[in-house]
Amino acid sequence: MGISAGKDDGQPMMEMNTTPLIDVMLVLLIMFIITIPVATHAVNIDLPNPSAPPPDVVVKRDKNKVVIMPNSAILWNGTQVESGQLLSLLQATLAIKPEPELQYQPDPQAPYDTSVQVLNIIKGSGVTAFGFVGNEQYSEFGKAPEAK
Repeated sequence: MGISAGKDDGQPMMEMNTTPLIDVMLVLLIMFIITIPVATHAVNIDLPNPSAPPPDVVVKRDKNKVVIMPNSAILWNGTQVESGQLLSLLQATLAIKPEPELQYQPDPQAPYDTSVQVLNIIKGSGVTAFGFVGNEQYSEFGKAPEAK
């Protein structure tokens, strides 16, 4: 690797020293790579296939609602239940034809860990009629226009 010190004729060097610029760019690149959050927490949920044709007959289903409260309480249709009770209730609903719709609504302040545990219980129970409800209240489009 050769380093040019310029000519001995007294003229200023015309080449720009890019080494400090490259050093700064490498440091910035490393900082950006370190600070990017890694998405390691994922909850895998099997969603219905979008290419499946819609059913011709609309079936009126009963609805059950699971709510996660900020204090980690699990509510089944307004009644507090434990994780084991939730699993037995979900398995009991599978015997009903048509299967009741299960609505899942975690509170915004509910612990993530409890929400994931309940989702895993729901997934493991074999429930197929499942949906998230209440999310529209957090979007800009779902808000009602303000009265004037």
